[in-house]
Amino acid sequence: MLPRRFELHRPRSLPEVFDLLDRHGDDASVYAGGTELLIALKARVLHYPHLVDLKALAELAVIEEAGDDVVIGALASHHRIATHPLMQRLLPAYAELSDGIANIRVRCAGTLGGNLCFAEPHADPPALLAALGARVRLQGKEGQRDCAVANFILGDFETERQPGEVMTAILVPKPAPGLQAAYRCYGAGERPAAGAAAVILPDATGKVVQAQFWIGAVSGRPLPLPATMAAASGKAMHDVAEACLGIAAEEIAVIEASDDSHGSADYKRHLALTMLERALAAARGHETEAKRVPA
Repeated sequence: MLPRRFELHRPRSLPEVFDLLDRHGDDASVYAGGTELLIALKARVLHYPHLVDLKALAELAVIEEAGDDVVIGALASHHRIATHPLMQRLLPAYAELSDGIANIRVRCAGTLGGNLCFAEPHADPPALLAALGARVRLQGKEGQRDCAVANFILGDFETERQPGEVMTAILVPKPAPGLQAAYRCYGAGERPAAGAAAVILPDATGKVVQAQFWIGAVSGRPLPLPATMAAASGKAMHDVAEACLGIAAEEIAVIEASDDSHGSADYKRHLALTMLERALAAARGHETEAKRVPA
């Protein structure tokens, strides 16, 4: 099916983008790779009389260091993120995640900013970005603001982005020395049915001083496991799994989860615990399972 008619705008600057969004209001949507939006338009689930193509804004595609952050432009494609030397050096776990998203066509066309703004519930990036303490930068006519990824996605296809705002970058704190991170998921087709992120920082003696465990894709937003994080604190790295997984099982058993074409809520919770165990093993350097398991 073809989408309904729309007018395509190709602005050359952010002020031009903001003017277009101001002029057309709810009748306009920005897009970059279009891997999510165009599918919805063709299915006629969505319709916007005006599409604002951001691809000419090269400044939104940078990947660079800036102070204490790694800055990933919102228009950076998953493939570019996966293969960029800076990402492979400073954020190898996220580079690995990007290399496993969907298929090569989607990775080359799809952008990280588009993925987060569309907020499709079965997406890989949010859980690991939340665990890494990442922020998104949003800009509009009145200025810019940052929002933690942990708070940005509110539910299925719903985010904190306000009308007239454009995501310009994702900022990930540079990892502290010794920080270990991993993401593992079980894919239903090319989308995860459940995923889990583990980020652990040990001190010089090997005791955990910081841990972040997040579940993704089982509901409309990434979900933290605070009791499991607390259980890891102060434990020796080789004892983390034994200390955490029982508590994680209890915590995951009651987290938000939805029944859909990817499986029942209980099935997703079961997968989430298994993926957390694998992510934890990978972060500790004891992985024996495959990195990504397709259905």
